[in-house]
Amino acid sequence: MCKANIHIKLKSGVHDPQGKVILNTLHTLGFDNVKSVRTSKYFELEIENENNMDLTEQIDKICDEVLANPNIEIYEFNLENHS
Repeated sequence: MCKANIHIKLKSGVHDPQGKVILNTLHTLGFDNVKSVRTSKYFELEIENENNMDLTEQIDKICDEVLANPNIEIYEFNLENHS
């Protein structure tokens, strides 16, 4: 069993409306020293690897086709082996 830790974030220069809302809320609450907010997504996948398939290739495909929008997002991940 393996665990994939996947972090997806917007590419540099892509507008982050959710981050802007959070920033405005923080300022409303008095946290004026916060100058910017960028949001991201984090996923943990547990994957069986009984036949030693190429998990890196599989995770790339999952990210490209399901979890991330490759036009505006980038991703990185690491794999942890579990017994």
